[in-house]
Amino acid sequence: MELYDLISKNENLIFTDSATGISKSFREMHQSLEIDDLRSVAFIYNDNLLPAVETLLNFYQSRYTIALLGQGTNTDFKENLEAKYTPYYIYDPSRNAIEGYTTVNASDSITLFRRNENSIYPIHPKVKLLLSTSGTTGSPKFVRLSDENLAENAKSILDYQPIKPDDVVPLNVPVHSVYGLSIFHTNCIKAHQIVCTDKDVFQKEFWSDLKNYGYSTLGGVPYFYEMLHSIGFFKKDHPSLRYFTHGGGLLSHKLIEIISEYNEQFGKQFFAQYGQTEASGRMSYLPPKDLLRKASSIGRAIKNGRFEIDNETSELIYYGPNIFGGYAERRADLQFYDQEEKLHTGDQARVDNEGYYYITGRLKRIVKLFGTRINLDEIELLLKNTLGGQTFICLNIYDKHLAILYTDASLNKEVIVKVLKAKLSLHSSSLKVIQLDNVPLTANGKVNYPVIQESLESEIAV
Repeated sequence: MELYDLISKNENLIFTDSATGISKSFREMHQSLEIDDLRSVAFIYNDNLLPAVETLLNFYQSRYTIALLGQGTNTDFKENLEAKYTPYYIYDPSRNAIEGYTTVNASDSITLFRRNENSIYPIHPKVKLLLSTSGTTGSPKFVRLSDENLAENAKSILDYQPIKPDDVVPLNVPVHSVYGLSIFHTNCIKAHQIVCTDKDVFQKEFWSDLKNYGYSTLGGVPYFYEMLHSIGFFKKDHPSLRYFTHGGGLLSHKLIEIISEYNEQFGKQFFAQYGQTEASGRMSYLPPKDLLRKASSIGRAIKNGRFEIDNETSELIYYGPNIFGGYAERRADLQFYDQEEKLHTGDQARVDNEGYYYITGRLKRIVKLFGTRINLDEIELLLKNTLGGQTFICLNIYDKHLAILYTDASLNKEVIVKVLKAKLSLHSSSLKVIQLDNVPLTANGKVNYPVIQESLESEIAV
């Protein structure tokens, strides 16, 4: 396994559990679990803590194909997936028993569920990792990824990110998201200490850990940086932090201005990036020096990757060795690995005269309301830019209403309505403006649009 070999060469690497303070070297975790040597599937329900990470590394260097999911996944959803894929091993500390499985002590600290009946079936040798394409409910497709996909993406990211051999890196992005996984991989290869944590920015333990361990970097999706802004993070220095990474959607111009000012004042770097699960993580990045000059750009393709734009639809198409081997919806699909030549991203884009790419909308997020073509992502950015970089969520309800949800309770609804009426010429009767205290998030930390949409549609009469 090339990726595992790259990690194993980092003799400086240690893992620390923020919950217990326990640290282990990579050598201590190498082949530390007693598991049967089979060509089968292992389900790992991750919580970002040390036992989950140790389990992941052990299964990665074995013959198993790993399905990596969040530990908070709905129990019915877990059981549905397990029935479809009949994994031989399951790691899930949140459950005491699983029907058809026996608990086994794989080590002094890690317990696994082992299937009572043999569940061997054909699996293509390249299918190493399965990542979900959805959040915590429903029946997701898995993305089939190979070791080559993951290793190539990690090497491309290492080409531009300033990771140092003494860096201390928190797993504040879930490892079962492709973005969190790529952060994990690249830092395992080159950094010093990985802090395994399930804390978020709203918990005081997160900030005490940042200070105690001296985090070198933080990563997050737009909502993460909007929350940092809302709690005043960018008003003072955090000396140990050298750089930030971002993925999972566009930041508003206003927030980019705030971050750029912070970077200049305190000497930080910010890497805006663009990626998808089907590309093993990241496909492009914007150099920190261009953050303000090219504000909303996703930059240029990573090393060994390239973009083109479809002339008819303006869809962004990506080429590179990190492109996945197709989807799986049932265990029979695991016998195939169909290496795709190109990835249709589903995003519309444009490119400027310097070769910098810009996402202009999501094909599925462009709707018609009262005969007017509306880009929901553009409306979100418009509100964020106009009203100070706060969180706004825009949805189309039954093709009759434009629903705008916002988190800042001090913001006047009439101000939002006024901005939309002026910019979009929509009648106020078509607007539903709602203040939201808690934003439902996916397992990847992104805004969970389907859950919000379903909730709104049940409340708003047709």
